[in-house]
Amino acid sequence: MLSVAAVRSGALRLPVRGVCSAAFNRKSPPPGHTCSAPPLARLSAVCCPKLPVKTLSGVGSLLGVRRLSGDAGAAGWHSSLSDSAPVHLCEHFLVSVQQVSGLPWWLSIIVATLSVRTLITLPLATYQMVIIARVEALQAEISELAKRLRYEVSFRAKESGWTEKQSRFQFKKNLRQIVSQLYIRDNCHPFKASLLVWVQLPLWISLSLALRNLSLDQSVLQSDLAAGGTLWFPDLTLPDLTWILPISLGLTNLLIVEVFSLQRVNPSRFQRIVTNSIRAFSVLMIPIAATVPSSLALYWFTSSLVGFSHNLLLRSPAIHKTLNLQPVRSGSPYRDLLSAFISKYCR
Repeated sequence: MLSVAAVRSGALRLPVRGVCSAAFNRKSPPPGHTCSAPPLARLSAVCCPKLPVKTLSGVGSLLGVRRLSGDAGAAGWHSSLSDSAPVHLCEHFLVSVQQVSGLPWWLSIIVATLSVRTLITLPLATYQMVIIARVEALQAEISELAKRLRYEVSFRAKESGWTEKQSRFQFKKNLRQIVSQLYIRDNCHPFKASLLVWVQLPLWISLSLALRNLSLDQSVLQSDLAAGGTLWFPDLTLPDLTWILPISLGLTNLLIVEVFSLQRVNPSRFQRIVTNSIRAFSVLMIPIAATVPSSLALYWFTSSLVGFSHNLLLRSPAIHKTLNLQPVRSGSPYRDLLSAFISKYCR
C-alpha cells in the first residue's frame, strides 16, 4: 500500500390437520363424532355441519389469525409511526412549550420551531459547513498527490509489466487510500457532512406527526388548537382555505433552492437533476400544505423560514472568521447574492 508519505517521497400453503377421513370420502361422520376446527370453510361444512359456513374473509378468524388487507396494512404502518416514542416526545415538547410560555398556540408553534432549529439544527449546519470547508481545502493537496501517484504507478508499471487496466486499478486503489488518510488526518470525512440530514429529517417528520395528532385527536388540546389561531387562520385544526400559508411555504422553499444553486458556478449533471427534483418537491408541497391542518402548515412555513435565515447567517464573514474558515470571496456576500439573483431572474 502506498501511503501519503510514500507518494510525497516518490517511492401459502396452510397445513391441514385434524381433518376426518369422512370429509374426503364424502361420507357422513359417525354419531357423536366431532372435529376440531378445520382450516377451510368447505371442510367445515362437510366434517362439522353444525358449524356456520364462513367465507374466505372469515378464514383468518377461524384460524385465529388476523387478516389484513393492503389498505389496513398501510394504515397500520402510519398508525404505528404516529404512535411511536419520538412522536409522543415531540407532542410533550409542544404542549410543554405552550403551557410554560402561556402563549397562544400559533405563537407557541413558532417559538417551539425556532427553538428546535436554533438549538439543534443550527449547530449541525455549522458543523456541516466546517466539514465541507475542510474537504474543499484538501482538493489542491489531493490533486498534487494524484499527479505524483500517477508518475509512481507509471514507473512501477514499466518495471512490473502491468497492463493499462492493471495500472488504472492500482492508481485508483492507492488514490482512495491516500484520500482516506487525508480525511482521517483532518477529521473531515464527507459522511460527517450528512449528519444534519440524518437528524433534521426524522425531527421534522416527528414534529409534523405530533402536530397532526394534536390537531385531529378528540381531546381538550384539540379544542385549544381550534381556538388558538390568528388572522386568516383562526382554527389551527382546519386547513388554510386562503392558501396563504401553503403558497408562502412553497415560495420560501424555492428561494432556498435558488440561493443554493447560485453557489455553484459550474454544476454537474447530477447536481442539476437534484436541484430540479427539489424544485418540483417544493411546488408539490403547496397543495399538500393546503390539505393539512393549518398548525402543520404554519410549522412547515416557520421551519423553512428559520432555515433560510440560518443559511444567510452562516454566510457572514464574521462567522467564517470565528470558525477559522477560509474567508468568503467577497466582503459583501449578501449584496453579491442579491446581485446574482437579480441578474439571473429579473433581467
